Amino acid sequence: MPSASANYRTLLRTPGAVAFFIPAAVGRLGIAMTGIGIVWLVHARTGSYAAAGLVTGGFAVADAVAGPQIGRLVDRFGQARVLPCVLGGHAGAVALLLADAVPDLVAGVLIGATLPQLSALSAARWSALLSGERAAALPTAFALEALANGVSYMAGPALVSVLGAAGRPGAGVLLAATLVVGGGLALAAQRRTMPVLTGRAERRHAGRALLRSAFLRQVALGLALGVFFGAMQVSVAAYAVGRGTPDAAALLYFASNCTNLVGGWAYGAWRHGGSPRRRQAAAAACLALTSLPLTFLDASLAIGATLALTGLAVPVLLILTSVLTESSVPRAVLTQAFSWGNSASAAGIAGAAAVAGRVVDAGGAHGGFGVAAGAAVVMTVLALGGLRGSSPDAPKPPAPAEATAPNSGATRRDSSTNRGAVVGTYAGDSVALSGSARTDGRDGG
Repeated sequence: MPSASANYRTLLRTPGAVAFFIPAAVGRLGIAMTGIGIVWLVHARTGSYAAAGLVTGGFAVADAVAGPQIGRLVDRFGQARVLPCVLGGHAGAVALLLADAVPDLVAGVLIGATLPQLSALSAARWSALLSGERAAALPTAFALEALANGVSYMAGPALVSVLGAAGRPGAGVLLAATLVVGGGLALAAQRRTMPVLTGRAERRHAGRALLRSAFLRQVALGLALGVFFGAMQVSVAAYAVGRGTPDAAALLYFASNCTNLVGGWAYGAWRHGGSPRRRQAAAAACLALTSLPLTFLDASLAIGATLALTGLAVPVLLILTSVLTESSVPRAVLTQAFSWGNSASAAGIAGAAAVAGRVVDAGGAHGGFGVAAGAAVVMTVLALGGLRGSSPDAPKPPAPAEATAPNSGATRRDSSTNRGAVVGTYAGDSVALSGSARTDGRDGG
């Protein structure tokens, strides 16, 4: 078996791959900086973390609500037509915030509503580029996506915090917007690798797949995964502060994030056979088992080691959740489906942060870890529910013989019936990764 490094090098030699991957990675770095940048800027203006939290909450809710709608427009009109419009609105919203031209909450909502989910757009391009005989390279492609997202969410917030601590919070917001808009426009300019658009009749029929239990189960798993992440963020901080070592929180986060990247990299490079549904249930069960000791462990070393173990399980679960999302919907609504998963995860993070905060106030950090462990148990139950029956709710319609190309109006034949595309993202501390090859919606290796 070739080495993982060789797999990545071979992947990046695919014509057109680097041209869209680099701009998407740059844009995602800006996305990772946006939320924390708003916190620094609003706090600098008002002196209130409550005000900063309110604006950031509005930003997050708007992003979660608008993301699937932007995905729907992309599926209908194509990335080249939708992205420039969305990015223009995003630049305008950031300008309103920096100029203090409207209330901060209004500006925050507008920024969130115009933030494109570039990870979903990049995943759709990998799926189109590596179709047919090249589908075996998809695990490596989305492992690369995972590394890009993971690095973005470690480096981006740190960079913004450095600028904020230096007394230049506005510079962090401006830099984030520059990266988002610049990377997004460069991505939109790469027409060669854009997915082929489908016809109106197929989109109308495909939309019904978003109401099937196979897809809704994966959305629910994304929501539970968001709850896990949100509760972990609060609980780790509370644990470190409770022991009188607040700086230790950064080390604990770092341990989890590092193993997260390693786990995703390894899984994407060396994919195993078997049913994705069974692997998803196994990954959820492992996450639940590794999370439960956090509810009673006290020693910092034991907590760190346990968090590192959960970090290994998380990316595998993200991969498989996205694999099954991809296999449960037609390609005509693929971007929208991934966006719904991302939004569910973001909603789970936001809700869990509030709930876990109350639990921590009442029972300490171990209570917050209990919320995270409970979310992992829910994920296990949902994943086990997906094992009942080996086929989706309804067969997926075959891919159309012809589709309209978004950049020329000409028709091209999509010869691939085996496709794979995934993206798993969670807001605030994100890793996106996937790999699958499917055949007409059935479980595949």
